[in-house]
Amino acid sequence: MNDILLNEVADWPVTFLASFLIWIMVGSLLGLWAIKGRIKKEVAFQALLAALIAWGISEFIKFIIPSVRPFQVNGYPPLTLTIPEGNGFPSSHATAAFSIAVMIFLYNKKTGFIFLLSALAVGLGRVLANVHSVIDVIGGIIIGSSVSFFIKRFFSSIVKKG
Repeated sequence: MNDILLNEVADWPVTFLASFLIWIMVGSLLGLWAIKGRIKKEVAFQALLAALIAWGISEFIKFIIPSVRPFQVNGYPPLTLTIPEGNGFPSSHATAAFSIAVMIFLYNKKTGFIFLLSALAVGLGRVLANVHSVIDVIGGIIIGSSVSFFIKRFFSSIVKKG
């Protein structure tokens, strides 16, 4: 009985990283936007736009590339708030987390570094929670980061022309 309780208590940090940290990142982004001078509204807008586009791309890739999730193969239950359905590649959580983190990093290295650490924790949490493989998270990192670089370049070219 004590072993079961101990395991459930030990699972909460993983569940937090895998299910909640992404929402704390979004809330922190909005909070920093609200605190005058911490993050400009243009940066927050670009980060949210990058996250939405990157998430959409990852969901499209999941639709066309069949892949199984670790819990479907190894039989261990996922340690997330909900049981994910559908294909695992790429991790949409990692994709969104890295798109936000990279965008912030491109404009503000100090704050962006904290967001990058958080994004890494989200990816690690998704692997430890048994819902994604490492390659799923790496795919999310590549997609999220690429979209952020593209969005920043796009907005920078608009500013230069205007």
